[in-house]
Order: sequence, then structure tokens, then C-alpha cells
Amino acid sequence: MAGKVIGNLKLRIPGGKATAGPPVGSTLGQWGLNMMDFINPFNEQTKEYNGKNVIVHIKVYEDRTFDWTCLGQPVDDLIREKIKIEKGSGKPNVDKVGKISRADLEDIAKTKMAQLNAIDLDGAIKTVAGTARSMGVVVED
Repeated sequence: MAGKVIGNLKLRIPGGKATAGPPVGSTLGQWGLNMMDFINPFNEQTKEYNGKNVIVHIKVYEDRTFDWTCLGQPVDDLIREKIKIEKGSGKPNVDKVGKISRADLEDIAKTKMAQLNAIDLDGAIKTVAGTARSMGVVVED
């Protein structure tokens, strides 16, 4: 390893479309990192997402090196995509913006299983359902 971790960064970047502009350039620049060392491999590895937002965790080490992990699309984006809505509700307990089926929740849970804090698929489905509810999406049984 490259020594002590001095920073943990979490960015939401369009897959395959990272540029030296914000948020990538400004964030990596603050830590004194060479942004092209991140941008080129990131764009290569995430081109299948084709501009859809992906979550990236970057660990910065004291010798100005770094490594990164791509966690794929955020759960809320996957839910919006599944039920074809632009955005969640501003008042999720009052205004409902759509419905999602158990099968759709299961699909998303399987996709995100590795990143979710869940013991089994059922727990993962409940986690995704909670995110859906907090967006004002009705979860169908």
C-alpha cells in the first residue's frame, strides 16, 4: 500500500464522461492529485454506463497517490430509471410520484447487493424499498 490514508472522497460522476472540470478537477486538485491519472482509467472502466451517474470512492494517500472504486449507479437513479420518473417527491409522505413492483425492487437489490448493508436478498430488497418510499414511490407487495 501507499502509506497512510489522508482523504476519502466520494463523487457522483457521469460514467465514461469524467473531465478535468468540476466536480473531478476541483476535488482532485484540492488534494494535489494528477487528475489525468484518474480521468482516463475511470472513463475507460465506466464507458458502459454511458453518461449515467456512478458513485466513485477515492482513497488519497499521504504520498499523493490514490486508488478508487466504482460502485455503479446510485439506488435512487436505478429506481427513477425503472419506473421512468424524472425525480423523487419533495414531500414523499404526501405526494406520490409513482409505483414500483416487488420484482423491480428485487432486480435493483440484486444489482446493488455487494454495496448494500444487507445480510441476504430480502434485506437488500427492504433497503431499496426504503429508498423508494423516501422518494415518494409507492412500494407494491
